[in-house]
Amino acid sequence: MSEAMKIAILGAGAMGSLFGGLLAEAGHDVTLVDIDDAHLDAIRRDGLSLVTDAGERVVRNLRACRPEQAAHAPELLIVFTKTMHTEAALAASRALLGAQTAVLSLQNGLGNVERLERSVPRARIMVGMTTWPADKPGPGRVDSHGAGAIRMMSAAGDTSADSAASASLARIVNALNAAGLQCTADPDVWSAIWEKVAFNAALNSLCAVTQCTVGELSNVPDGETLALKIVAEVAGVARAHGVAVDESHIGETVLHALAHHRAHRPSMLQDVLAGRKTEIESINGAVVAAARAVPIAAPCTETLLHLVRLVEARNSH
Repeated sequence: MSEAMKIAILGAGAMGSLFGGLLAEAGHDVTLVDIDDAHLDAIRRDGLSLVTDAGERVVRNLRACRPEQAAHAPELLIVFTKTMHTEAALAASRALLGAQTAVLSLQNGLGNVERLERSVPRARIMVGMTTWPADKPGPGRVDSHGAGAIRMMSAAGDTSADSAASASLARIVNALNAAGLQCTADPDVWSAIWEKVAFNAALNSLCAVTQCTVGELSNVPDGETLALKIVAEVAGVARAHGVAVDESHIGETVLHALAHHRAHRPSMLQDVLAGRKTEIESINGAVVAAARAVPIAAPCTETLLHLVRLVEARNSH
């Protein structure tokens, strides 16, 4: 395996717990940091139950704590909190940010680097996108079935001229690969991030408003048509900002999800059903802001933004 690293995961929901469990299995020193006391207590008491295509097992060599209990800075901090919680989570866990700590954002949406940069120099920030699936059916358990990958890069850009930054990037990529997470250092990572934003802007917001599962969006042709219109709008905004995206590939991914992930409830729908705030501002909201800055129109994306805001407002009263 790669050289063991001291790693903390900030935001140990489904994705954070999956990554933490796999990294701990690979021999890394991992601490999960979250505010879900039931989940933390279950992990401390019984270990993390990890269910993947490789089978079910319990990972016990994990620490789990609340942000204010974190006492030691890791070499790598992986951030999985929702974008709107990033600054509060970092403020509550200042001990995690050492002078040499590298910070990797694998969060959904746009604007994550800018939020992290208020606490960490950009030279130590890495940004990426992951397609790994994960669900947390209950405290102390995470399920993941199917393949996934990670694409990531330094937020500061090309590290080839900086041997220390290049070595740090390579070490983190190796650590993630040792855990079977299929990680690649990719200078075109912003294309991947925008493509995932387009996918999420289409399916997450539509499911949140209609309370349909992904598959139920295709019960009438209108659902597929609207999803692909949103994909086209987001792709157009990305291109207007100089980011090359493959619109046809995004569309194919959306159609595949409609056909093969029929029972899936996206995280934004889960948040709506639980009465929580969603990530709509960092997905559709960020796209609409970027569209206005050009300016170009993104009417379907903007309409879904307004509708999800209405749903959130209803849930908050």
